[in-house]
Parts: sequence; structure tokens; C-alpha cells
Amino acid sequence: MKYQLVATMAAGFESVTAHELQDMGYTTRTENGKVYFEGDERDIAYTNVWLRSADRIKIILAQFKALTFDDLFEGVKAIPWADYLPMDAQFPVAGRAVRSKLHSEPDVQAITKKAIVDSLSTTYHRHSRLPETGDKYPLEVSILKDIATITIDSTGSSLFKRGYRVAKGPAPLKENFAAALVLLTNWHPDMPFYDPTTGSGTIAIEAALIGRNIAPGIKREFAFSNFQFMKPSILEDVRADAHAKINDRELTIIGGDINQEMIEIANVNAQNAGVLHDIHFRQVAVKDFHTDLENGVIIANPPYGKRMNDVEVARRLATEMGDVYRTMPTWSKYILTGDLEFERYYGQKATKRRKLYNGAIRTDLFQYWGKRAHK
Repeated sequence: MKYQLVATMAAGFESVTAHELQDMGYTTRTENGKVYFEGDERDIAYTNVWLRSADRIKIILAQFKALTFDDLFEGVKAIPWADYLPMDAQFPVAGRAVRSKLHSEPDVQAITKKAIVDSLSTTYHRHSRLPETGDKYPLEVSILKDIATITIDSTGSSLFKRGYRVAKGPAPLKENFAAALVLLTNWHPDMPFYDPTTGSGTIAIEAALIGRNIAPGIKREFAFSNFQFMKPSILEDVRADAHAKINDRELTIIGGDINQEMIEIANVNAQNAGVLHDIHFRQVAVKDFHTDLENGVIIANPPYGKRMNDVEVARRLATEMGDVYRTMPTWSKYILTGDLEFERYYGQKATKRRKLYNGAIRTDLFQYWGKRAHK
């Protein structure tokens, strides 16, 4: 069975997810925060297990114009719900409406739910309420510019929850955000990699997972595991295939932090992710780092606060980064910060800036491309 599928991701990472899907062999179409593709049950499992930058994979059941609540009710009811939901399914309905005639989200949710109940009650010959005691099928109705899209979320808790991070530092980056940053750079596993403000280790760990070709979702569970229209063996097969694809390549990945407590947390997380031996975490201040290695990549997510003393500390750190990194001309540097005046304190204009949103916070990725040393 072929399904219309959509991967969702943080704004600014659409091209990263699209490239990931294209590298897997899918034909894609991109909109804001969404990449559409087609696939069968195995593809649903495969993309959930392997996509590094996405938030979730949704199955599109229908799209139609909905100018009235009647349009919405009939469009939803026309979906063959019994093909997807067993009689005892739990099916919570989330609703969103943007720039549409039907703008009351509670009403949109309620009408959608009523239409599904109507359809299932007819098919299953139920005269009383549906039990909703079985497995969960998370549904969403989303209306954008009067076009309603009905989806089942195949993922469950967001794909950033890889399952390895038990310990967190202050304001940690989500795992899929960290992976997307690595995928945006020119880093390859045969190059050195350095995260100077490693915190709980997420960026370095995601780089190691990429370097070793370890699927990010290899250990976690998904909502689709309990869908009756999908064979349970599919996830087992995809996981077994993923285990077979892990390589033993030697990596040069360094994670530095001024705080020894964070280094210990990072080591615990790396151990859980199965990449402890691939990363050298060490307590070192940004200004004290030096290396003879060449042609590497730095990704930094330095702490940045809105309070005045935090801003001063962040800007002093930016100046230190500029002083140290200018002595490393063959390295490419990618620095994520909410300080839009970063270049001024770093002391150099970026090769390129990319606007990203870390949650609701506007951050820019300042990119300084290295001049590769030819040996």
C-alpha cells in the first residue's frame, strides 16, 4: 500500500530533511516546515528510524477544500476509517486552522472527531459510544488557506527523543536540531570535528552517530509499532538492517567545555548512544584550545542569555573565539547564537549567515568557511 507521507521539521531545516530523503531515494516536494514524499509501510518505519533532522512522519489520509463545517464533516467521513482504526482505537484529534474561513480550532477538532465516530459506528455496527480503550492513533486536522489535511502521526513522541540523553545541561539543543547543524556543514567522517561549548554533548554525539552510520531511531519506540494496519515485523527488519549498517570507522571528535560537571554528563550520554569511544570530551576553555590538526569543522552553540551580564559574557566568548579560530584558517567554523551582532565581537564577517529558530528563539548560524590545506 502506497501512502502520501509528510516529514515535519523546524523552520530553516527543510532543505536538510529534503536532502536526507533524496539520499534515501525518495522524490520530495517542500513547503514551509514540511517535506512531502510517498512510501509504503516499510518506508514509514525506515524514515522514522533513519531521519536525523525531522520532527515526525505523518501519514496523509485526505486533503480537501473545507469552507463550511458541512464540507469538513463530509470530507472526513468519506475517509475509509475502518481501514486504519480498529473498533477499540483511541484516536485523539489535534486541530489547527490558519488563514481559513473555519478558524475555531476547538470546533474543527470536535466536527472531525464526530465525523470519524459516525464512520466507525456505521462500519462496526455500534449504537453506543466507541470504547477507545485500545492502541493510540494520534490524528490531526490541519486547515491552511481553506484546505483541510487529515493525518495520522506515525512517530509518537518527537524524533528528537533518541533515547540516549538521560542527563541535560541548561538549555540543551534538541538532538535533531544538533544533527541538522552537522548535516549543514562540509564535515565528513574523515575530518576532525570540534564542539567547543559541548554542554551535555549533543552536537558531538550526533556527529559520531553520523560518522559511524548509526541510525538515530535505532533504540526507540514509535506510535506505528501498535498500528494494526502495519506488520510488527517491519520495525524489527528495519532495525536489524540498521544494525548491520553500523561501521567501525575511526573518528576524531572533540567536545570541550569549561565545566567539568558538563563533561561528565556528556560522557554518560555518549555511553548511552554507543559512541563514548568515538569522542574525546575534555575540560578546556574556548580561549585555551589549540590543535595541530587541519581541515576540520567546528560547530559551537555558545551560551547566550538576554540578561545584560549574560550578554557581556557571551560577547567576551565571541571575542575569544575570534582570536583562537583565526589561528586555524583551514578549519570551517559554524557558530549558532541569538546575538545578531556576533560578527562584531568575533572580529570577522561571516562567509554566510543562516536564519534558524531554536524553538521560538531566533538564532543565526554564522558560517566561516576554511581554506583547505592540501597535504
